Amino acid sequence: METPQKERAILVGLSADSMEPKERSTEESLDELGELLETAGGICCAKVLQNRHEPEPRTFIGDGKVQEVKELAQANDCDLAVFDNELSPSQMRALSDDLGIRVIDRSSLILDIFASRARTSEGRLQVELAQYKYLLPRLTGMWTHLVRQSASASPIGTRGPGETQLETDRRHIRRKIQRLEQELEQVRKVRGTQRRRREKNGLPVVALVGYTNAGKSTLLNRLTDAGIPAENRLFDTLDTTTRRLQVSDTLEVLVSDTVGFIRKLPHHLVEAFKATLEELTYADLIVHVIDASNPEWATQVEVVDELILELGAEKTPRIEAFNKFDIVPMDTVMPKGEHIVRISAKTGEGIEALLAKIRELLDQGKRRAVVHIPYEKGAVVELLHTEASVVSTAYKENCVEIEAVMTPETFGKVKAYVFLTDYTEPDPEDYWNENG
Repeated sequence: METPQKERAILVGLSADSMEPKERSTEESLDELGELLETAGGICCAKVLQNRHEPEPRTFIGDGKVQEVKELAQANDCDLAVFDNELSPSQMRALSDDLGIRVIDRSSLILDIFASRARTSEGRLQVELAQYKYLLPRLTGMWTHLVRQSASASPIGTRGPGETQLETDRRHIRRKIQRLEQELEQVRKVRGTQRRRREKNGLPVVALVGYTNAGKSTLLNRLTDAGIPAENRLFDTLDTTTRRLQVSDTLEVLVSDTVGFIRKLPHHLVEAFKATLEELTYADLIVHVIDASNPEWATQVEVVDELILELGAEKTPRIEAFNKFDIVPMDTVMPKGEHIVRISAKTGEGIEALLAKIRELLDQGKRRAVVHIPYEKGAVVELLHTEASVVSTAYKENCVEIEAVMTPETFGKVKAYVFLTDYTEPDPEDYWNENG
């Protein structure tokens, strides 16, 4: 079987004074665009960074730079130009005509990667919705030979039907968007039900967030033996994975891996993935995984912080886990703070410190105890099921035996019925293995 030939591409970016700083292209963002291209299966043959006071309305980068890009593309046998900035539909058409090759922007490239990475039905729904929302305003460019013109200027055979077909396509896509949004609303409802069940069981949720390729999946594997494939490439994991983690004898949590963030993440993609990302707003603790080995880590932290703010999770307690410390030079200066830990998810270095920090923020002095409650004290049984995390319930001859993890306040309420407290047997991990 023949290996598909990789597309050869030239990368183009614009840094304009009139742009917001985060929208400008830099050498670093072009390098990242090259990694995205490689992830999508392409080859970067050349890079062009243009500086202007403001974008040129028609070609974005100006006619002179377009000619330079065209010559470079021809010299390197490129059949694709990828722009680091988001292009308008008209700019994309003009550039494609002038360059004589296919033109896409960063958003289109990221959407393509997401489409190839999504594995679950939910992930595919979210990507499809983002793609249709991205495509809708660009439909006109696909029908340039059939767009409405004045009666005298329209070529024979194009008066009317083109507009009809274009409008038909628009209506079709709007219907698809509406259907996908309805399906994702059902996903939200299912997640809400699952969330309420978790809250009833009293299991705190720890969400792993971070820039793409920061090592979130590797960390989840290290903590829980999740067995998630974790390769050194951008957006290797899109679908959320949740696993139980026994942090201590009195603290069990659910750890959720989330989709990685990246600068200039397409707005439609953020909107589509909100069904997944809104889990952050319900998390009890966020662990922000930072690639300490990346020279751009500070910029990446800003990107993640902005998205956390956009999602409304800025008030959730947070631990900053500086990952990949096994490959960070010894003389590298890193920030220090009460909620900062240095780890290597690959080697296991610093994992105990991370667990201790999770325990410190979530345990809240909880105690594990076995209580013997007389049958006539049904209100105490109900109290434990409401306020504590019940591990097991057994009905004895004279009492109900409940094993539970509870806050000091709840422990005080049931102290008179305590039979055993703060012990380690039976092993809670064994219990969950047997009972799920």
